[in-house]
Amino acid sequence: MNFEARLAALKEAHEQLINTPNQIEKLGNGIFSRYENPVLTAEHTPLFWRYDFNPATNPYLVTRFGINATFNAGAIKWNGKYLVVVRVEGWDRKSFFAIAESDNGLDHFKFRDRPITIPETSEPDTNIYDMRVVQHEDGYIYGLFCTERRDPNAPDGDQSAAVAQCGIVRTKDLLQWERLPDLVTRSAQQRNVVLHPEFVNGKYMLYTRPQDSFIEAGKGGGIGVGFCDTMDGAVVNEERVIDNKLYHTIAESKNGQGPAPIKTAKGWLHLAHGVRNTAAGLRYTLYMFMTDLHDVTKVIYKPAGYFMAPEGTERTGDVSNVVFCNGWIADENGKIFIYYASSDTRLHVATTSIDQLLDYCMNTAADGLRSFTSVQTLQGIIDKNLSL
Repeated sequence: MNFEARLAALKEAHEQLINTPNQIEKLGNGIFSRYENPVLTAEHTPLFWRYDFNPATNPYLVTRFGINATFNAGAIKWNGKYLVVVRVEGWDRKSFFAIAESDNGLDHFKFRDRPITIPETSEPDTNIYDMRVVQHEDGYIYGLFCTERRDPNAPDGDQSAAVAQCGIVRTKDLLQWERLPDLVTRSAQQRNVVLHPEFVNGKYMLYTRPQDSFIEAGKGGGIGVGFCDTMDGAVVNEERVIDNKLYHTIAESKNGQGPAPIKTAKGWLHLAHGVRNTAAGLRYTLYMFMTDLHDVTKVIYKPAGYFMAPEGTERTGDVSNVVFCNGWIADENGKIFIYYASSDTRLHVATTSIDQLLDYCMNTAADGLRSFTSVQTLQGIIDKNLSL
């Protein structure tokens, strides 16, 4: 195939992919509905990112900048469109952020022409990823993300040890991003830091995940809360865990806040991820809990087990058996769009409503933490149904 024919074929395939409608699954579980197709894959990225279109410098039309995956996206409704701030990972393992937008939030997502340029601090990031996008009542849109650098104390032979901290940017137009100093806490490592969208007693409130090392939570773990006076040089002096990791649960290894919580008349809805170890490796699932409307640090409902787990082809990818979410959007009519990634490879959407999630959280039994209590819960449901 010559240059022009190959280019035409690439453009036709890309256009067809972007314009493929997404169909809702037929039955679902009544809590949320999955959709048949991922909303973004590596193949959705613009062709002019991946290929040099000049036949003089790229006569075989080979890939010049390889894209490996598109996943773990923050999300926001902006000017009537559904925007996801996607983690895009290249063949070189470096991640960066790019915005893709859709008119309906379900399909036809199209990347903006250019990725986001995140300014560096005096200590350059080696890798940045997993941005939570939060429209705060102070008037700014904040992006909190993981910034990773090699551990300076690692021996020369160890090229995998890293230090993860929370990087912070802010914007008012989703075009120009101001880099602020990284978050300072007393924890050795920080991942999954999320900004609460409202002031709490006049302070900024952050959900944190204190962690001892890059991979293992160690004595840390759990979803913590901390407060600071400013986001421009944010310092959290004390973290208090409000949702612990627990033995023999879906979050026995570690857990972390997903996107910022959604405010409802009955409390704040939280979506989080839990991690447990298996013989096949770590398994990531999503779970939910609610906190009090007036005391957001107080957990008032927490259904047992997972809310979402990887299914079918979602279970395969670069890091298999994983679902992860750091972005959701609540429409004015109560519809919720959950943007979740599967196996560190692709981005999906699921839809639900505030009413459905409230019903799920408030009327699903909590984890009794023993087999006996699980059977008691099941027997209660059976008795109720048999009496009808």
